[in-house]
Amino acid sequence: MPKIAKVIAREILDSRGHPTVETSIWLDSGHQGVASVPSGVSASKYEAVELRDKDPQRFRGLGVLQAVNHINQTLGPKLKGKDPTHQTQIDQELIVLDGTPNKSRFGANSLLSISQACLKASAQYYRLPLYQYIWKKYFSDRPLTHLPAPTFNIINGGAHGAGNLDFQEFHLIPSARFSYRQALQIGEEVYQSLKEALKYRHAIHSVGDEGGFAPDLFTNLDALSVILEALKSTPYQLAKDVFLGLDVAADFFYKNGHYEIKDRAQPYNEDELISYFQELVSEFHLFSLEDALHQDAWSGWVRLTETLGNKCLIIGDDLLSTNKDRVKEAIAKKACNAILIKPNQIGTISETIEVINLCRQNKFKIIVSHRSGETNDSFIADFAVGTLADYTKFGAPARGERVAKYNRLLAIATQLKL
Repeated sequence: MPKIAKVIAREILDSRGHPTVETSIWLDSGHQGVASVPSGVSASKYEAVELRDKDPQRFRGLGVLQAVNHINQTLGPKLKGKDPTHQTQIDQELIVLDGTPNKSRFGANSLLSISQACLKASAQYYRLPLYQYIWKKYFSDRPLTHLPAPTFNIINGGAHGAGNLDFQEFHLIPSARFSYRQALQIGEEVYQSLKEALKYRHAIHSVGDEGGFAPDLFTNLDALSVILEALKSTPYQLAKDVFLGLDVAADFFYKNGHYEIKDRAQPYNEDELISYFQELVSEFHLFSLEDALHQDAWSGWVRLTETLGNKCLIIGDDLLSTNKDRVKEAIAKKACNAILIKPNQIGTISETIEVINLCRQNKFKIIVSHRSGETNDSFIADFAVGTLADYTKFGAPARGERVAKYNRLLAIATQLKL
């Protein structure tokens, strides 16, 4: 059996220019796994905690030298001689060593970089593409016959944008009848058409954190309307070839018990906002609503799912935080019907797999997601394929750290002849 021979971590930069952790693991067989972890700006209070140095003299307090040192001086030496293919045992040892419920001692960024690097090194040891190793290890009872459908974030608002749009992401979702290659082409063509539509309106067409445009529009309704305008100059039809979706990220504009958005002068209460979403779903044929209410509004989520769950995906991100206990509560209350999966929200691969299994057993749709602060590591693309996810969310078809994921899916599509 292979054994871990050496673990080395370093501080690198993510796509926003902020520090993050990259870890390399060498096996005694000579195989290696290298993993860099992403970071989210719109983070739930229920996520595992990433460790930051908080030293104002370096990277405005965002350095990760403590996390790097924990790996190099404590966690790495503890794992030396362990079998990396025993993923659950490795992850459990990391969890025990940390000893906190939210990974705050060593940081979820430390733990995930090791967990992910072990998975990659093990795939290398068995000479398997990473997606095949994940599938064979965890999901081989189901056929690997499709790629997840892509969800493109083509307009960035909220914490990812320029500050004038309340909703965080405006999605374009090609019909599942298209192959992955066709879906990627559709996403890119509509994205370029949207750029031309924004130019025509003399709107700003610079991009946000995830590659979507961050225009100077007045309301969220304006953003949906300009996407429809862009579609008119393409061969694709709404509700036939493509669908729209929203990552509302409602915690961003939830204030004093109300939801304050620019679509009207008065704040919305919970029932009024749900009614507004009903109107948007009807008018724009929305396929998905993510984090449409704040992360503790359980009764509101239940009403939202009762009202719209048979018409679109009601996706929990901040609500669920890839956390098994939060997912169990959502299942019991019927609070949503889909989940956004982000490994760095929980901190280890095996815990993420456990959440995916729980959700699939309860017929949730699985959307595997990147974060706003990404790296060129294409791990999440292999992970989405290997876990048989229904959808991916990797941002716009632009910016190198996003395109790396889309191009990796192209390579996998070629290997699988899909």
